[in-house]
Amino acid sequence: MKEKVILQTNFPKLNFVKSGKVRDIYDLGEYFLIVSTDRLSAFDVIMGQGIPFKGKVLTKISEFWFNYSKGIIKNHLITTDVNKFPSICMEYADDLEGRSMLVQKADVVQIESVVRGYITGSGWVDYQKTGEVCGIKLPSGMIESEKFPEPIFTPATKAEIGLHDENISEEIAKQIAGIETIEFMKRKTIDIYKNAVEFALSKGIIIADTKMEFGKIGNEIILVDELLTPDSSRFWPLEKYEKGKSQESFDKQFVRDYLISIKFNKQPPPPLLPEDIIQKTSEKYLEALEKLTGESIV
Repeated sequence: MKEKVILQTNFPKLNFVKSGKVRDIYDLGEYFLIVSTDRLSAFDVIMGQGIPFKGKVLTKISEFWFNYSKGIIKNHLITTDVNKFPSICMEYADDLEGRSMLVQKADVVQIESVVRGYITGSGWVDYQKTGEVCGIKLPSGMIESEKFPEPIFTPATKAEIGLHDENISEEIAKQIAGIETIEFMKRKTIDIYKNAVEFALSKGIIIADTKMEFGKIGNEIILVDELLTPDSSRFWPLEKYEKGKSQESFDKQFVRDYLISIKFNKQPPPPLLPEDIIQKTSEKYLEALEKLTGESIV
């Protein structure tokens, strides 16, 4: 049977709160329900077609890392088992299965907590211009995709859909969210990243960088949203890593490359994606899940 692709959720009896680029959030009273769709955004534009299995892969990988890192910091995950969801969800169990999380409610800190282990992406662009990334002075003569001596913390502002997150300095992040909050987030982000990097390397994956989100329940800061997925991180195959150039990755690289090849102007509406691009992208997400967790959902 062909995998059902879900671009939009429609659960009339549940209290819809908002949609992100990929996730839809529902308020169940005591808890939030987070549903990962198969939407894909590239260059901050949401594509009109979904990627089969993507939402399920993101949910499985997040669940894996939430469990892996809970000794470092608490997180918002209660369960991904639909049978343990409130009874009002049961009518929608088929669509929720494998792609949804019941989570604790938290007030999200309005800063993306980004950690970089390798110089790539916007960090590489900034470094070429200034020798710095987010106000951090880096060694001269670094080349693309080179590993930093130590991971660096490079926070960003959280942008609305269609807009870009903006890299900021740690000092500006502290002005926005408070010194203690940012110092705690920085410490935990780097701890989680270092632990995850070591594990992923043993599975043949380099985690070049990642972003995390934190929330507050009273005075306690916990991890929220997703964790160390191909959407929030750059995963590179270890066996093909070669510094001095851009790397292959386990994510939407095929979509980005296609959009660049047709000179997409990075504005809505999105173009139609060829079937082989959709299929290859789906395979990359599934490969990342299997390599990291040993699980297959196909």
